[in-house]
Amino acid sequence: MLKTFRILSLIEGISLITLLFIAMPAKYQFGYDFVWQVGMTHGVLWLAYITLSLPVSHKQTWSVVFWMMVLLASIVPFACFFLDSKLKRELQTAKA
Repeated sequence: MLKTFRILSLIEGISLITLLFIAMPAKYQFGYDFVWQVGMTHGVLWLAYITLSLPVSHKQTWSVVFWMMVLLASIVPFACFFLDSKLKRELQTAKA
């Protein structure tokens, strides 16, 4: 379940970066409006991320503070990569 969450975290983070740094500038600077499609995709991924974070936090016995940091990582651009490194370490220690 943690591996699935890690993949979802990366995809959701990349969708946020795409929305903020590609779709929105393309709309407001160049007139190409595909914000709705990227925004809807990001929204669905974000809901899946939030929904999956709770059972993963219980299974991995995360503290409430760490879970809140995971939630914060979903709204801060590029935070998904820092979270990914933490989740990767957690996966490696679980395998050992």
